[in-house]
Amino acid sequence: MSISPTATMQTGMVTLNVRQLDAVADYYKQLLDLETLGRDGNSLRLGVGNEALLELRGNPEFAQRSPRAAGLFHTAFLMDRPDLGAWVRKIARERIPVGGASDHLVSEAFYFNDPEGNGIEVYADRPRTDWQRDGEMIAMTTDPLDIDALLDLDPSRVWSGAPSNMIVGHVHLQLGDITKAEPFYSGVLGTNVTCGYPGAVFYGAGGYHHQLATNMWSSRGAGPLAPDTTGLVEFELILDSAEQRNGITERAGVTGHQLTDPWGIALDLVLRGE
Repeated sequence: MSISPTATMQTGMVTLNVRQLDAVADYYKQLLDLETLGRDGNSLRLGVGNEALLELRGNPEFAQRSPRAAGLFHTAFLMDRPDLGAWVRKIARERIPVGGASDHLVSEAFYFNDPEGNGIEVYADRPRTDWQRDGEMIAMTTDPLDIDALLDLDPSRVWSGAPSNMIVGHVHLQLGDITKAEPFYSGVLGTNVTCGYPGAVFYGAGGYHHQLATNMWSSRGAGPLAPDTTGLVEFELILDSAEQRNGITERAGVTGHQLTDPWGIALDLVLRGE
């Protein structure tokens, strides 16, 4: 799956520090049927097929991250709408608790927290022809979700594991100051601001509603990530070309393919197909 045929970037693997490696991994396996793709000591990767979507780094000595600290708001896993309907029937059958469900106009989404409080979104996009656009801006809201419509979408469709085209559709961060974040997430990374909520900004590329988002709803004034704590360490940003990557690193004033945002969250700039 590609989030957009014209998108020049896509979010990739998300890396988390966790205290209970096996318990957290088992949660993602139950929720999404992710597979273990590799394990090296106290780190493991989960994904679909040969595509790693999540890396967990386990250490029981990590300090538990404060819910008001900068870091991850949620990792958002994107699948097609018929697969989402089958998945909803799966989680209902298995009685997996849901933290929330919303219709965002551009998408239909469900929300969870893993055992250590890392946010998760599972969603499907509505057809792009239905999105309401005004230039680069795309209308998004948070309305009640018609879950019955998803359950009734294709009752014969059976969930048989994570679909092969499921990806990390976007990464949503909570940071100390969204005005301080915008020069990095738009200016350095070269995205467009596509929507703004009170206390939140959404960033998209190639016409997509957002590959990245930032908010300060519970983290206003938060400083940089503390070392050796649970939660987000880094995430991949998948780019189309070396020229695009070079442009980002030049604007960031760094060499190589890794950079950090103002809160110390690491981004690994990966070329598509690497």
